[in-house]
Amino acid sequence: MSVLGQVYRHSLSLLTDLYQLTMAQGYFRQGMADHEAVFHMLFRRSPFGGGYAVACGVDYVAEYLAGLRFGADDLAYLAELKGNDGRALLGADFLAWLSSLRLRCDVDAVAEGTVVFPQEPLLRVSGPLPECQLVETPLLNLVNFQTLIATKASRICRAAKGEPVLEFGLRRAQGVDGALAASRASYVGGCAATSNVLAGKLFGIPVKGTHAHSWVMCFDDELSAFEAYAEAMPNNCVLLVDTYDTLAGVRRAIAVAGGLRRRGYEMIGIRLDSGDLARLSIDARRMLDEAGFPDVAIVASNDLDEAAIAELKRRGATIGVWGVGTRLATGYDQPALGGVYKLSAVRRPGGDWQYRLKLSEEALKVSPPGILQVRRFRRGGRYVADMVWDVRHAPEGDCTLVDATAPDRRETMAAGTEFEDLLTPLIRSGRVVREPRALSEARRAAAEQLDRLPEAVTRLAGPQQYFVGLERRLCELRDGLMDEARGQAMDPPVHPPRQEQEEGQP
Repeated sequence: MSVLGQVYRHSLSLLTDLYQLTMAQGYFRQGMADHEAVFHMLFRRSPFGGGYAVACGVDYVAEYLAGLRFGADDLAYLAELKGNDGRALLGADFLAWLSSLRLRCDVDAVAEGTVVFPQEPLLRVSGPLPECQLVETPLLNLVNFQTLIATKASRICRAAKGEPVLEFGLRRAQGVDGALAASRASYVGGCAATSNVLAGKLFGIPVKGTHAHSWVMCFDDELSAFEAYAEAMPNNCVLLVDTYDTLAGVRRAIAVAGGLRRRGYEMIGIRLDSGDLARLSIDARRMLDEAGFPDVAIVASNDLDEAAIAELKRRGATIGVWGVGTRLATGYDQPALGGVYKLSAVRRPGGDWQYRLKLSEEALKVSPPGILQVRRFRRGGRYVADMVWDVRHAPEGDCTLVDATAPDRRETMAAGTEFEDLLTPLIRSGRVVREPRALSEARRAAAEQLDRLPEAVTRLAGPQQYFVGLERRLCELRDGLMDEARGQAMDPPVHPPRQEQEEGQP
């Protein structure tokens, strides 16, 4: 059974905003059910003040769309919805159309774990207009949060500089959905394991854990608690040493480690969860080394994130494993990615594509027109720039890239520069055509791609902006459409009022 099918035993077809259904009915009633459209999902700013994001949730999109069906109970519920006049909100003819709906859309998407940047599409959805409209909300829901958390995990793991990061966020996550999605995305972003056992089962993520302060408090003294835990878990013994006095707890853990060794086992580590983690870790490391336990790891937790980890490292902390919970699983300092889903082209049956864009006073919010692809250029194995281009006008020879928000900023990629196109077929006519990427592979890909970027782009604070530009002809097309749209806004067409039909007329 699929992952979504294991978690949800009923249809997710109604996981959408009401206005997607009302617009779809509008298209249906206007005879536009067979009009085609192209939408793109993108985000406008990198999260957490960083220089990049890690795409995640894409394989959920494939699974969701492949199983999209409106069942009898879905349709019965929709039939009960009322408008402000008390009559049915959605007509029987539209509900009949929904009942027979089998998705015909094409979806092109970046691979799970791809490093991505503002203003470039993560997904391109094309097909019948009402269908493309209906899937907007679930696609944003599936990709926005997981991309946010995968990015946060990546930042935390980079701050840890290769030391294992364990995701401990289940108890503070935003419900069951948030917890599972956060565990999955955290692993893609680089975490080594999770405390979430259900996520381990569903996604194949390694699971790790220690014990709580309550274990120690259930015994008459700390040493007895440690000895009992070592007896119960000799091959997974990590002792939480700060219930009472941390350094006294370290001394007792060392005594227990000696007993384990005499039984043929080795203690894995100790955990610090409060106090001055830098100073305590330094003292604990010295004590463990002097006692002959240099391989016992020091695990730290307690409201950690990338900034806290970087500061602890600056102070010389000897922590070897990082347990990160609340500030990772909740996207603590930025609650949403802000991904959007924008229409960029429409056409009537048998007609030609008509390109569309959304105007805004903010250059950042002007949506690009066209049927878009993203090309990533590299030199010497390093990424140097990304270009957004229209698939109907493939670039040839030298390519000029124009910053969409600062047209004076341009880059030229010489003909022959190595590249790869990032949007690849995920769904064709409603059928999945790309195998889901194993999470371990997505995790590896994200790490490798980050290593191909300039360090200035991936640094945690004040990163350099990675260059993402529109291909020159696409930029010129966009500017022309912007001028046309502004002209229409200044002088909108006037339509004569519709004449009310007299009673009895057809």
